[in-house]
Amino acid sequence: MKILSFEHAGQATYGVLQGNDCLVPPPAFLARFPDLRSVLAGAALGELRDALAQGTALARSSLRALPVIPNPGKLICVGLNYKTHVAETQRADSEYPSLFLRFNDSLAADGDEVLRPAFSERFDWEGELAFVIGKGGRHIRKEDAFEHIAGYTCFNDISVRDWQRHTHQFTPGKNFPGTAPFGPFLVTRDEVPDVSQLQLETRLNGQVVQKAGLADLIFDIPTIVAYISRFTPLSPGDVIATGTPGGVGDRRQPPLYMQQGDEIEVEITGLGVLRNRIATDPGTV
Repeated sequence: MKILSFEHAGQATYGVLQGNDCLVPPPAFLARFPDLRSVLAGAALGELRDALAQGTALARSSLRALPVIPNPGKLICVGLNYKTHVAETQRADSEYPSLFLRFNDSLAADGDEVLRPAFSERFDWEGELAFVIGKGGRHIRKEDAFEHIAGYTCFNDISVRDWQRHTHQFTPGKNFPGTAPFGPFLVTRDEVPDVSQLQLETRLNGQVVQKAGLADLIFDIPTIVAYISRFTPLSPGDVIATGTPGGVGDRRQPPLYMQQGDEIEVEITGLGVLRNRIATDPGTV
């Protein structure tokens, strides 16, 4: 299934993509599971599939997208997870995954306008694969990791580079509101038999700026799940972004950053295209 979270007629809900339409489950199902996170927490993806037979079809064009999981309990990002990105940042290899956290209000949806703070000229893209936890757990073994994943989606870990580098902590540059587009939909794990075969491409105004295979991850998905779940319990609806490949604007010669009116796209094989336009935050002028 390809599951979208969205607003329709002022109401936040979700449904399953079917052609140009989105099938919304019936009211009785929505009363039990009001959002996608609750579906995952209730281990109800199978019930959702069955309930669509009594669902309502809405034209996708009539919907306003929301982040795939608008309200994750945890939003964990892996940094420096492709050799090409480690090389361009001139950092040493690490024995363990480099992790940082994002706040929920830093998320954005497919099609949202992403606001660049006017006081920064170093607004940079980072196309990534993200996965969503479907079954919670602690101390998850690598060989069991995929059983805990509900599905996959595109993610853009947009970074305000100057604020990111104020100190050794990434938090400020990674948490400006609405700077992490996430979508367009969640593709359930059964539709992705081998995630390592997927290809990621980031485009700025139609020009390819990043291109890599998911097989190039330094720390693969089972390693990430096992490592994170050793120090914190993972819960249904938690989101983990797996890192970006080389090609970020900050490390180009000369550097290249996103500006007012630019369009940034992240596409991953079978997971759709995450597309956003850049504007300047009027509150920061």
